[in-house]
Amino acid sequence: MTASLTSGRPLGVAAIGYAFMGKAHSNAWRNVASFFDVPAFEQKVLVGRDALAVAEAAAKYGWAESATDWRSVISRDDIDIVDICAPGWMHAEIALEALAAGKHVLVEKPLANTLEEAELMASAAASARGRGVQSMIGFNYRRVPALALARELIAEGRLGTVRHVRAAYLQDWLSDVETPMSWRLRKETAGSGALGDIASHAIDQVQHLTGQTVTEVTGTLRTFVAERPGAAGLEKVTVDDAAWATLGLTGGVSASVEASRVATGQKNSLKIEIYGSLGSLTFDLENLNELGFLDATVPVREQGFRRILVNEPEHPYAAAWWPQGHIIGWEHTFTHQIRDFLLAVRDGSEPSPSFDDGLQIQRVLAAVEESARNRSTVTEVRERVAVS
Repeated sequence: MTASLTSGRPLGVAAIGYAFMGKAHSNAWRNVASFFDVPAFEQKVLVGRDALAVAEAAAKYGWAESATDWRSVISRDDIDIVDICAPGWMHAEIALEALAAGKHVLVEKPLANTLEEAELMASAAASARGRGVQSMIGFNYRRVPALALARELIAEGRLGTVRHVRAAYLQDWLSDVETPMSWRLRKETAGSGALGDIASHAIDQVQHLTGQTVTEVTGTLRTFVAERPGAAGLEKVTVDDAAWATLGLTGGVSASVEASRVATGQKNSLKIEIYGSLGSLTFDLENLNELGFLDATVPVREQGFRRILVNEPEHPYAAAWWPQGHIIGWEHTFTHQIRDFLLAVRDGSEPSPSFDDGLQIQRVLAAVEESARNRSTVTEVRERVAVS
């Protein structure tokens, strides 16, 4: 338990990064206490590199102040939680320093840009956990009520033996060849392209929904647009535009994962299908309040997918929001994530997904890359000994 919880002082929160993810996380911090019973906290400081821009963002998003030096913020006695929304290449350095300083850490996915960094982070998190310091990785789709319900139904045996899963995460924001270069298209800053950015979500869902762990993969990576307009002319793209993988899991489940950022016409489509011996489930992020369920135990003449509108008070997270039928949106998943993280900090329980979970995903991503380099050969997801 943190000093602030024992002393009665509200938890002090610092967020590092104020762009896309910083905005999403700030919205969650601003709203979570209005809908859920969580420990008292204060949005202390928002950190970014551009002093003027981060000050404007802090005022807009409800932070008391802004700063440009994340190290000085982490060292402050009034900061108890560090929420890392910065690009992947900064995750390891910030998280390691924050954990060493005794701060609870939430970090956006993927855990790091490299497997080596992820191992260091998981090791540091395990050590910090022994001192009561919590850490969590932000796979926010675990907090979609329909997907949380899907996991409950699978765990209850409603699908029988799960046999195979299909997951496809498709976007099109890079379909235009004139879309300019950014940090997300350079390996040194992004780590990987569609693989780490969005396939990581799909892989996490495959493991989380089935309760099984990926042990082997085959993978293929493609970069369809090799060069993009940059400040000094055309620059080489050094990450993948699209990724495909087949996965073998511990309990015998087989899964296919597809991810693309050049799927023209697909804005943010995550489709998941789970097929079992007694039934099936389907989900589409673009209809995130709905879950398709087929019960194969009823007579064939009555079988068919039925639509479950996941808005009832009995559904995960839904009781905190609106009356039945009044749908929620993508942003609510981050509010649920912050809620669960704060409760773990309060209760001293390990949040989920943990840094160990993030490390496991990183191992799968590394195996997919290795398989792709070796012409899609079957590649084992190898467990390394974390560096201390």
